[in-house]
Amino acid sequence: MNDKIPRLHFANLPTPIEHAESLAKHLGLKTLLIKRDDLTGLAGGGNKARKLEFELAGVVKGGYDTVITIGGQQSNHARMTAAAARKLGLDVKLVLGGEEFDEYKGNMLLNKVLDADIRYINGSDEDADLAALMEEWTEELTGEGKKVYALPIGGSTPLGSLGYVYAIKEIREQMGDIEATIILPVGSCGTFAGALLGAKLFMPRATVTGVSISRTKANILDRVRDLTRGSAQLLEEEVFIDENTIRVYDNYHEGYAVPVEAAQAAIRTAARLEGLLLDYIYTGKVMAALFDLTLKGLINKEIPVIFIHTGGLPIVFAGKHTGNDYGKCLKYSVNDIRSIRNK
Repeated sequence: MNDKIPRLHFANLPTPIEHAESLAKHLGLKTLLIKRDDLTGLAGGGNKARKLEFELAGVVKGGYDTVITIGGQQSNHARMTAAAARKLGLDVKLVLGGEEFDEYKGNMLLNKVLDADIRYINGSDEDADLAALMEEWTEELTGEGKKVYALPIGGSTPLGSLGYVYAIKEIREQMGDIEATIILPVGSCGTFAGALLGAKLFMPRATVTGVSISRTKANILDRVRDLTRGSAQLLEEEVFIDENTIRVYDNYHEGYAVPVEAAQAAIRTAARLEGLLLDYIYTGKVMAALFDLTLKGLINKEIPVIFIHTGGLPIVFAGKHTGNDYGKCLKYSVNDIRSIRNK
């Protein structure tokens, strides 16, 4: 294996693996483990730190002064790319899309704190629309004398996917070569592709299960085919992944940033049983899928299930829920408290 691929150090590794005993009992699982990649660090943490370590390694050496990337309104990738660029002393440009908004919340707020320049497509977060605007902006910046590094959506390139090849190696070092079900979200497909390749190389007894947060299964398989082949070439490994054996579900979402009732319920359950915070775009949908797949007998309850928590905490503060969705709030006035104190 080629172990000389340049790599930066953004993430706090290894991230811990925690037992979720109450959730395991709730689901009837013998063992449920949470791989806490929400704790990687870098402006709020998440899986993108691992990808960016590889993806941005050549930026400084290559003399780039600007990084530009794309994503949805609450993109974790955009927020963490902005943070990584600032850490490297680079300028950062973000092309984002989604529905209309009237105030900055969640990741959008952090993008502003990081002083990222943003161009926004109101009403669309389609990859092609975002990529077209990124290309136009890149040409504009190049014309101004900037040297621009353009990063695709999610940092999902063969190089970026190496982050999760090595994440599976990290799990192997923590747990051993065990039989397990590894479950994780699938968005731009880089994390999923890396995990599939990593399992082939380091945990052949494990099964990787992906849960789509926006894409169709057919689209995912196309992207994963290209990413795994590219990553394997970089590693100088001859690895074949049979598409017919890839487990990915695309029926647990209604759109990228659309709250799903089952996910909201799973978020509440994880919080109440484990104090575990999930988000409505990514990890909440995966937990909802885990609940349903276990209920349907499609998850082996006798072997460990490893839930990769890919982060997304800032999304929790984006306001995509109502006050009645979660805990009760009994309000007291100052006069009420003074009356209590004076009893």
